[in-house]
Amino acid sequence: MDPVTHGFVGATSAQLFSDKKSFRAASFVGCIAALAPDLDVFLGSISDPLLQLELHRHFTHSIVFIPFGSLLVSGILWWVVRKKLTFKQTYFFSLAGYATAGFMDVITSYGVHLLWPFLDERFSINIISVFDPLFTVILLGISVFALIKKRKSLTLAAVAWVIFYLSIGFVQKSRVTELAHSKIETDQEIIVKPTLGNQILWSVRYVEDNQLCGMGIRAGFFSEPKIYDGTCAPLVDLQQEYSNFAGTVLYDDIRRFSELSDGLLVRHPEYPNVLGDGRYSMLPTTLSPLWGITADTTIADQHVRFDSYRDASEEVRNAFLDMILGN
Repeated sequence: MDPVTHGFVGATSAQLFSDKKSFRAASFVGCIAALAPDLDVFLGSISDPLLQLELHRHFTHSIVFIPFGSLLVSGILWWVVRKKLTFKQTYFFSLAGYATAGFMDVITSYGVHLLWPFLDERFSINIISVFDPLFTVILLGISVFALIKKRKSLTLAAVAWVIFYLSIGFVQKSRVTELAHSKIETDQEIIVKPTLGNQILWSVRYVEDNQLCGMGIRAGFFSEPKIYDGTCAPLVDLQQEYSNFAGTVLYDDIRRFSELSDGLLVRHPEYPNVLGDGRYSMLPTTLSPLWGITADTTIADQHVRFDSYRDASEEVRNAFLDMILGN
C-alpha cells in the first residue's frame, strides 16, 4: 500500500481510541507508526539486490513484531509529543497505528510475512491495488476534515469508507474468479489480482502445459464482465535450464527469485537473459514482467542484477485505458 494511505489509516486507527484533547497528537503518532514497518526497504545489501526484496514486508510486518515495533516507535516519538501525551498513551496510539501496516499490505497483491516466525510464507488477499487513487483521495479528505474538526464521528466515517471500499474489492474479485474458472480449464491455481489504480480491470494468470498465460477481465459495476484474451509464455525450468550451474551464486539467486515469484518465472520478451516475475505486467493481457533479474551465465560467481522494466508508453497507457472503459 502506498505511504499516504498507510499513514492516514494509521492515524484513523489511533483516533478511535483518543479523546478530543489527544486527538491530533494521537493522529500524528498513529500515522508515523503505520509508516514505520516500511523502513525495512533500507535493509539489504548493495552487493546482493535480492536481500532487500526478501526482507521487505518481512518481520517488521509480522503480527508477533507489532508490540516490539510499536515500542521502538513510541520510544522515539514520545520525545516529540511528551507535552501532549504520556508515554503510556504514546505507546497505545503507536500500537493502534502500527497494527494497521500489515493488514493494509496483506489486502494488496504482493504478500506479507504476517505469521513469521511460525510460517515463512507470504499472505495476500488481492482485493485492492497497491495504489488506488479513489480509495486514497476520499480517505484523505475525510481524515483531514476529522483532524480539523477533531470529531470522532468523522473518524468513524473514514473507517466506514475503508470497510465499504474493501468490501467492493472482495465482491469484484469473487466475480472475476468465478468467471475465470468458468472460462479456463485447468487444475492449477488461478491467480486473480486488481490492476493498478482501480477495481474494474483485473489481471488473471494461470498455468497450462508448462506455460504461464494471462488474461484481462473487466468487471464493471453495472455492466456485464468483458474478457480480454492474453498471451502465454513458457515457464522457466530452473532445474532443466540451469542445472549446470548448481552450487553457484547465480543458481542460488535464481532459486531465491523464483521463490519470491511463486515459481512463475518467464523470460522478458525483449531481454532474453532477464527472468521476470510473470505475475505482474503493465497490461493484464501481456507477460512482459515489470521487474526481473539478469541471469548472466558468464559471471555465475556474482549476485544477479535486479531491475525494473516498466513500460509507460502512450501505446500501453491507451491500451490500459481502453480495457478499463470496455472498448
